[in-house]
Amino acid sequence: MSAKLATNDLEAFWMPYSANREYKKAPRLLVRAEGMYYTTDDGRRVLDGTSGLWCVNAGHCRPKIVEAIRKQVGELDFAGTFQMGHPRAFECASQLVNVAPPGFNHVFFTNSGSESVETALKIALAYQRAKGNASKVRLIGRERGYHGVNFGGTSVGGIANNRKWFGTLLSGVDHLRHTHDLARNAFSRGEPEHGAEFADDLERLVTLHDASTIAAVIVEPVACSTGVLVPPIGYLKRLAAFCARHDILLIFDEVITAFGRLGTPFGADYFGVSPDIITTAKGITNGTIPMGAVFVKSKIYDAFMAGPEEAIDLFHGYTYSGHPVACAACIATLEVYKEEGLLTRAAELAPYWQDALHSLKGLPHVIDIRNIGLIGAIEFDPMPGEPMKRAHTRFVEAFNRGLLVRATGDTIALSPPLIIEKKEIDQLFDIFGSVLKTAN
Repeated sequence: MSAKLATNDLEAFWMPYSANREYKKAPRLLVRAEGMYYTTDDGRRVLDGTSGLWCVNAGHCRPKIVEAIRKQVGELDFAGTFQMGHPRAFECASQLVNVAPPGFNHVFFTNSGSESVETALKIALAYQRAKGNASKVRLIGRERGYHGVNFGGTSVGGIANNRKWFGTLLSGVDHLRHTHDLARNAFSRGEPEHGAEFADDLERLVTLHDASTIAAVIVEPVACSTGVLVPPIGYLKRLAAFCARHDILLIFDEVITAFGRLGTPFGADYFGVSPDIITTAKGITNGTIPMGAVFVKSKIYDAFMAGPEEAIDLFHGYTYSGHPVACAACIATLEVYKEEGLLTRAAELAPYWQDALHSLKGLPHVIDIRNIGLIGAIEFDPMPGEPMKRAHTRFVEAFNRGLLVRATGDTIALSPPLIIEKKEIDQLFDIFGSVLKTAN
């Protein structure tokens, strides 16, 4: 029999994506949050430079969202959406469609970014079959891509540590080359000048596998979780053109870039590209309740509506798809975004953010700085024999000085809530600049 643990013991919780043993020796505990700041268990205020985990776009504990959740859970705590429905799900889907890029008229609800990706991949495969393209079963991801942690998303993802522990994953998956090119694009401001030709790698895969076998290509407009890889100018348009030419569906994974992160409602708006499917999560409820949504164009939805009316259209879904409380949180979040102009505010702040971020150039061990919208990254040369340690030590030191950043590989990623003011941008880079000047 296991020993009984105190309710506040750290051992019971196996923390995700964490160095559990190191963390539990010196835990970093957050107990409250409001606006731009967390409060730690010892009473310190910590500026949130990461929007929680890329998700709290409107800042923490917004009263309108909190009250919508409180009201909904007391009114209708749960209702399923398998052959049933509740008004909030339909209202929520309609409001999401109204902020989506043109042509995206239908929404399938999930509970996370990982589930959104699984759903998008399954819809793509089922769509090809519904259209009579039964041989189109191959999925194409990209090196250094991140598409969640379920088997489909891990398979099309291209981060080695996320893949190597879990066997062969899905068969029939291949990967485009990544777009990171330090030799030509280091310290680019916004979209790098060089590299649109990297999209031509899809032609190599078409030649290798034949277009008749490829169902879909999935990419993040900006590959954030791997260290903020901003696409070169023209890259995404070139990739979209190749997909259209070969009748391959293009999926944009916008779990991070949707809902204002780039200064437009969606990344597709920012880059002027219209994919076939868009995955979302995170900012959809401002991080308050787990939720995701997959947006599809009418041509995809309509392909599933050709059978008998009483037959199930798509054999896929989750118990909590369109959960009433999540829908209420989403509706309130969209209202806050609209009232405060947060879906476009990043465009106003982006020049100031860019200048502040690039002021770190020249500090010790900084080999690249990247930015787009209200996203930034500082990449360091790795410590010999200790990859990831340089960024991790800077993450810990920044937290100790009152700033939350995100370490990913040898890169620190930044993505503050969209409510950030210029004085808080100054505060963020003052703290982090001091960390870089004194860290090993």
